[in-house]
Amino acid sequence: MKIIGIIPARGGSKSIPRKNIKELCGKPLIAYTIEAVRDSGVFDRIILSTDDQEIADVAKRHGCEVPFMRPPELAQDTTPTLPVLQHAIQWLKENQHYYPDAVMLLQPTAPLRQARHITEAIELFATSGADSVVSVVEIPGHFSPYWAEVIRPDGWAELFMGQPIRKRIPRRQEFPKKTYAHNGAIYLFKTDFLFDPTEPSLYGDRVKLYPMEEKYSVNIDSPEDWALAEFTIKNLL
Repeated sequence: MKIIGIIPARGGSKSIPRKNIKELCGKPLIAYTIEAVRDSGVFDRIILSTDDQEIADVAKRHGCEVPFMRPPELAQDTTPTLPVLQHAIQWLKENQHYYPDAVMLLQPTAPLRQARHITEAIELFATSGADSVVSVVEIPGHFSPYWAEVIRPDGWAELFMGQPIRKRIPRRQEFPKKTYAHNGAIYLFKTDFLFDPTEPSLYGDRVKLYPMEEKYSVNIDSPEDWALAEFTIKNLL
């Protein structure tokens, strides 16, 4: 099975300027992802999709392919991930006659994923018959949907699950199921789903969740996230 790792990293970043190549504990943010991918040893190819030459140069120095530069219209603040991945695969198919069986999207904003997380996700993908595998982190009890509350149109409160507040489960240990949230570290899927004529996506219908430990699930979107990543690297890893 040919699996390609695609790292998207555009040049514009407003919350943390030049985020993708800003040094985090002594090395560029993007280097953490490239090193984990390289150390896993499971990819047919590893490529970067960027519109920024400086980011491309940093990625190349750390061992990542940059076969093309991303068009400016696919590097806007509002650009979704799907067309970025479609462009990358279509470019490789048309220009290098290369079409992988599966794609792993690896966002550089999740720098604490380890090589073992990547290999375990691929093993789950290969053995389960899934269309996709998505990394997640367990939602802490105090944020669980079982405890979440909403205000109804009539102004009164109820549980998010649609029950009266008095029905709130008193202890998180009594929750019927664990609940999870995407942590942004791993999206692995069959390539063909990117070009589904009806509903292109990164998922398909048969999705497996790959739970990761909380300390590895930092996803950097703000200066506060950056500080948490620094603290985690220095004190918890």
